Amino acid sequence: MRIDTEAFFVALADELNAHPEQFKVHGEADMVAALVMRKADGDFAVRVAFEGIRVEAVSEIVPADVVGADYYLDGPLPAWQAMFDDILANGAASGRLTINSLALLGTEIRLRGDDPMGVDKFSRFNQTLQEYLDGAARVAVAAG
Repeated sequence: MRIDTEAFFVALADELNAHPEQFKVHGEADMVAALVMRKADGDFAVRVAFEGIRVEAVSEIVPADVVGADYYLDGPLPAWQAMFDDILANGAASGRLTINSLALLGTEIRLRGDDPMGVDKFSRFNQTLQEYLDGAARVAVAAG
């Protein structure tokens, strides 16, 4: 499954929502994140709304609509693909390929947002976001 599709992120949401016991340890997360993948043939962006221990909504958006999110993560498709390749290889992102490390380094994937309180939600809830993204390992297994 290609990572630059709404269907991929919906599958990740379905995985998270099907296993709330795995995510309960991180506590409730109230945030709207946008992920932007830059690519030569047209950028892809998706908005993911978390509420409690669920993903309540996933929708593809035009990159200019990231302003409606608490924060957004923006980077080239190959950087995103490297993270998801690591997730598939290891069952979860590891080392400098976690979303927190990538955003803190800011060399390829950058954390952005207009409201400091919204951007702070990344710091507070990035482990929930990572668990959501790590679902790619389980989605890939289920899809195979």
